Amino acid sequence: MAAPDGPLVIGVDSSTQSTKALVVDTATGTVVARGQAPHVVTQEHDSDPEQWWRALSQALEQCGPAAQQAAAVSVAGQQHGLVTLDADGRPVRNALLWNDTRSAPQRDRLIAELGGPEEWARRAGSVPPASFTVTKWAWLRENEPDAAAATRAVRLPHDYLTGRLTGQGVRGGTTDRGDASGSGWWATATESYDERILAHVGLDPDLLPRVVGPGEPAGTVAKDLPLPEGILVAAGTGDNMAGALGLGLGPGRPVLSLGTSGTVYAVSERRPADPSGIVAGFADAGRAWLPLACTLNCTQAVDRFAALLGLDREATEPGGSAVVLPFLDGERTPDLPYATGLVHGLRHSTTGGQLLQAAYDGAVFALLRALGLVLEDTADPDEPILLIGGGARGTAWRETVRRLSGRPVVVPLADELVALGAAAQAAGLLLGRDPAAVSREWDTAAGPRYEALPRDDEALARLDATLGDADALLRRR
Repeated sequence: MAAPDGPLVIGVDSSTQSTKALVVDTATGTVVARGQAPHVVTQEHDSDPEQWWRALSQALEQCGPAAQQAAAVSVAGQQHGLVTLDADGRPVRNALLWNDTRSAPQRDRLIAELGGPEEWARRAGSVPPASFTVTKWAWLRENEPDAAAATRAVRLPHDYLTGRLTGQGVRGGTTDRGDASGSGWWATATESYDERILAHVGLDPDLLPRVVGPGEPAGTVAKDLPLPEGILVAAGTGDNMAGALGLGLGPGRPVLSLGTSGTVYAVSERRPADPSGIVAGFADAGRAWLPLACTLNCTQAVDRFAALLGLDREATEPGGSAVVLPFLDGERTPDLPYATGLVHGLRHSTTGGQLLQAAYDGAVFALLRALGLVLEDTADPDEPILLIGGGARGTAWRETVRRLSGRPVVVPLADELVALGAAAQAAGLLLGRDPAAVSREWDTAAGPRYEALPRDDEALARLDATLGDADALLRRR
């Protein structure tokens, strides 16, 4: 490894499917080493937190000697997961992940019992979908009361890994405002845990981690770990917040992320509170806000359509009247947790490629409907969409976004933006700087620009009409 220009930091992305670690030069943003290890997820969307820790250790080992030269580390993790720990800090059961919608009945009941959507939006900033942690805790208490009773600490995925790095016990854990804002029990109105919500779901606030502020460390690395003892551990954050940091995002720049889930978000200086439930009113990893809309069915759902049709994922064809709503796992945006996939408008003339294109259209349509709610009224309508995530490299995804949005698109060349955002957070802590400003100096948002196409209003109208007409069917349990 060539001598770095500045201190080294480590950024970690613990996602649904794997853990990735990057060793980054703080002066230039150059990735000097990287590692990755897979996770196993059950069919029920459970995952063993212990394997996340093993995967992190393996990823760090793959980084080689560079990891031993790091001066700070930060962990970004998948949002909303419910990690329950016993008195010794061991998982009571597998974590319930964000894309597990078993808690939809508990979600419905919680919204009704605590004042309805407007009250939830006012207090918590979001109307909780079934992916939010508060609904999963309610499900656990109702369906696995012994596991809930054995729980001595409740953590989000990134909190769990940060606690393992710092060696903090079940009474000494930390989280950050960004990831906490996706739990459903942290009130964005007061920036504190909501005692009324916690009491209603029977969760002792002493089981929750302390929320550390922007620029405040979570601690230092404990002994006998695959990192230098005593180096700084940043607060960490949720994956979406880290993605925003990784892009150096400022207000008014829309981001569309195409992964297992799809997200659209932008940094805002105003606290969001959408009673429709379309926009989640998240905090960001700093002192601003990150209004965000998320779909459960994105690249994986479209790939499933390609597999069913026996086609390569890029084998789309234009034309036809088919409409696909690819809500294979239920859906969060729109709020249809009981939905299944729907195909409408087939003709004898419909080709497999046209049906595959319709699946792309349905996935992108769900995200673009929320874009106007995510962005502030003063945002420039011609501002390019920053297209990130695994799908951003696919031509069919990119062209579908251009055609249905009518906006230019920029695809950043930097990959692993969540891990880069975590690295920027570690660098900001180490250097006493704003992490987003660090990322902007690293020029992480640079990439090819694709100019706007005329918006396909006919396809949008067809999708909108089908969604409205099928509402009762999509809500059937």
